[in-house]
Amino acid sequence: MSRCATTRIAGIIRRALHDGQLVEIQGLGTFRPAPGGFEFEREVRPRIFIAYVSEDLRAARRLYRGLERAGYRPWLDKENLMPGQNWPRSIQRAIEVSDFFIPCFSTKSVLKRGEFQSELRFALDCASKLPLDDVFLIPVRLDNCAMPERIHKQLQHVDMFPCWKSGMAQVQATIEQELARKRKWQLPLAS
Repeated sequence: MSRCATTRIAGIIRRALHDGQLVEIQGLGTFRPAPGGFEFEREVRPRIFIAYVSEDLRAARRLYRGLERAGYRPWLDKENLMPGQNWPRSIQRAIEVSDFFIPCFSTKSVLKRGEFQSELRFALDCASKLPLDDVFLIPVRLDNCAMPERIHKQLQHVDMFPCWKSGMAQVQATIEQELARKRKWQLPLAS
């Protein structure tokens, strides 16, 4: 980003804060007006990318809403992409910065060629760069489909059927356990 563009963006943020508005920068946090200037509240909710095929959009939105209600920051293309955004790059970036990737497997998704398969391969590549004990992919089954062999051999999955509530509880428990494990092993910053 050029220095001129950076200066313009800083000016927009300053004016909004001066006018008493909140300024949220997706993925980073929120600037709030405060006495003598502003304060910044860092975003700490885990980011969760949801991958699905168009035929499973209804279930993907249900998962999105459930994760949002649980206090997480889910990412779904139909909810988060803005008009005019370069969607392939935006999706890759969203996967790269996510704390978790939830692929929604179904009888439709396992057989369909296209973006779901591409997103899954990209997420597997991202996961290969993480420490071996990190949980990144949390595969869910929307119906009684056969899991792809590569996923089935390496990862445990969550069934969202016959009881969606039970499946959501397992997804949330996995996320919370992983977050607790990571907090436990975080080293204090050097002074």
